[in-house]
Amino acid sequence: MREQQMRVTLRNRSNTNGWRIVALAVCLLVGPAWADGKTAAMTALADKSLAPASIEMAPHVGATVGKSLLLHLRSPATRVSVGNPAVADVMLLSATEIYLLGKSVGTTNLMVWSRSAPVSVVDINVGVDAEALQSQLRVMLPDEKGIRVEAVADSLALTGVVADAAHVDRAMGLATAYAGKKVINLLQVAAPQQVLLEVKVAEVSKTLIDKLGAQYNAQRFGPSWSPSVLSSFLIPGLGGNLSLFHDANNSVSIDAERDNNLVKILAEPNIMAMSGQEGSFLAGGMIFIPVPQGGIGGVTITLEEKQFGVGLKFTPTVLEGGLINLRVSPEVSELSTTGTTITAAGVTSVLPTITTRRASTTVQLRDGESFAIGGLIKNNLTQNVNALPALGELPVLGALFRSSGFQNDRTELMFVITPHLVKPLPTDYRLPTDSFVEPTRTEFFLKGKMEGQAPAPAPAPAATQPAQPAGGASTATPAPVSSGVTPASAPAGQPLPPVTPANAHDQAGGFETK
Repeated sequence: MREQQMRVTLRNRSNTNGWRIVALAVCLLVGPAWADGKTAAMTALADKSLAPASIEMAPHVGATVGKSLLLHLRSPATRVSVGNPAVADVMLLSATEIYLLGKSVGTTNLMVWSRSAPVSVVDINVGVDAEALQSQLRVMLPDEKGIRVEAVADSLALTGVVADAAHVDRAMGLATAYAGKKVINLLQVAAPQQVLLEVKVAEVSKTLIDKLGAQYNAQRFGPSWSPSVLSSFLIPGLGGNLSLFHDANNSVSIDAERDNNLVKILAEPNIMAMSGQEGSFLAGGMIFIPVPQGGIGGVTITLEEKQFGVGLKFTPTVLEGGLINLRVSPEVSELSTTGTTITAAGVTSVLPTITTRRASTTVQLRDGESFAIGGLIKNNLTQNVNALPALGELPVLGALFRSSGFQNDRTELMFVITPHLVKPLPTDYRLPTDSFVEPTRTEFFLKGKMEGQAPAPAPAPAATQPAQPAGGASTATPAPVSSGVTPASAPAGQPLPPVTPANAHDQAGGFETK
C-alpha cells in the first residue's frame, strides 16, 4: 500500500514538473513578443506625454506702471502664469477675466491654459504713464494738435510737428516735469527757422583842429651889454607860415593851421543764422600786438591777435506768430592814429591802439520790422597852450610868446537792424550784373565808355481795330443766342415771351425764373 502511494506521489510530482517545464517553454517562446509590445506601448505613452503643447500668440498688451487693466478671454481659462512677477502681477478673476497690474518698467509675458483651446502667450510691455502728459499738453497747448507722447522703456518720447521753437520749449518743459531728464525730443518745427539780419551801420566823425604858433627874435648891440629877446613857439609840421625878417638878428614868424576832417562810414552787412544758433560777421582786419610774457629764461615777447572793423554777433529765436526774439551785439572799431608810446630798455616803441564802439541788447520784432540803436555820441575837446611866463599872458603882444592848440572831435554812431524770416527766392530773381552791357570797340576807344548802352525795349504791338464797312455804316452786332427752350406755340400776332437761360435764378428766392 505504501509503495502504491509512493508511486502516486512520484507520478504527481512528475506531472507537476512536466507542467512547469511546459510553462517555462511557453514563456520563453511568447515572452519576447509580449515584452516588445509592452515596451512599444510605454514608448508611445512617453512620447505623447513629452510632445509640446499647441501655443497661440495673442496680441501685444501695453500697461502703465501703477495702473491696472482687465483682460477678457475668448475661451475659459484653467490656469495663468506670468514670466516676471516683478514687472507685472496677474490674477485670474473668473474663467474669462484676468486682472493685470503694472509694477515696474520692463517687458514680460503671460501664459494662459485652457481646456478647449491651445495655450495663449501674451507679451506685456509696462512703461511710464504717457496719457497723463498727453492730456496736459492738450490743455496747455491747445493749438498744437500734432504732438504725440509715447512711452519708450523708462522714458517719454515727444513726436509730431509744432508751429515754432517756443512751443517746443514749452512741451519739453512739461515733459521734464513728468519724467525728469528722461525725455526724448523728436519734435519738428513747421515754420521757417532761418533768420536773415540786415544791419546798417552809419557813423559820422568830425574833427576840428586849430593851431597857432609864433617866434620872435630881437637883438640889440651895445658897447658893453647886448640885450636880445628870443621866443620859439613854432609848431613843427604846420602848413601855413608867415615870417617878417629885418635882418639876421630881428625877425617875427607866425605859423597857423586849421584842419577840418569829416568821415562818413556806412556798412550794410547781411548775415543768416538758424533759430537758436549764433551768427557773427566781421568786415575789417586783424593786427598783432606784442605782449611781454615772463618766464624762467627771462621775458619773452608774444604776439596777440586783435580784430577791428565792423562786427556783428546775434542770436535769433523764432517764437509763435512770426515773432523773433533777437539778441544782437554790433561793434565798430578802428585803429587810433596816435597809438601808445612805450619805452623799455632805452627803446621807444609806439603800440597801436584800437578805438571801439560796442552795443548789446535783446529785442523782439516781427518779420520786416526795424529798430535803431543810437545815441552813441562822442565829443572830445582838447586845448593846449605853451607860453613864456609873464610875456605870454600879455593881451595882444602875448601871442608872440605862446602857441595854442585847439582840437574838437565829434563822433555819432547808429545801428539800424531789421530781421527777416528766410523764404525761397523766386525763379526770376535779378543779379547786379544783369544790367551790365559790354561796350563796343567804338564806345570804348572813341567815346571812352566803360559800359555799353542797353538796347531799347521793343514797342508793344498796337491793337488792331475791326475794319468799318464802306459808307460809314456800323457793323451789325449779332443777337445773342438763347440757351433756353423756345415755347412750342404762341398766339398769333403776339411776340414770343423772352427766353431765360437755364442757369438764371430769381434773386429773391433762388428759384429759376419763368
